[in-house]
Amino acid sequence: MAVCETCGNDYDMSFEVHAQGAVHTFDSFQCAIQAMAPICEHCGAKLIGHGVQSGEHWYCCAHCARQEGSEGIVDRVAAGVAG
Repeated sequence: MAVCETCGNDYDMSFEVHAQGAVHTFDSFQCAIQAMAPICEHCGAKLIGHGVQSGEHWYCCAHCARQEGSEGIVDRVAAGVAG
């Protein structure tokens, strides 16, 4: 058994996440997300999906990126536009 680094639960089905040269132990994806997911720099939401990047900054969506001054970022391409 191993102890979850987020909640402290000693769980027989815990798992390890290897990221950026470190090893983390969690008892659930919820705890892994809480500990490791990036945070939107505008609204503070955890980035569980892809999010959007503008330079070195991460946002949960194009709206939040635009609120912080990023231009030209959209959540999806308009219908009929080839890219």
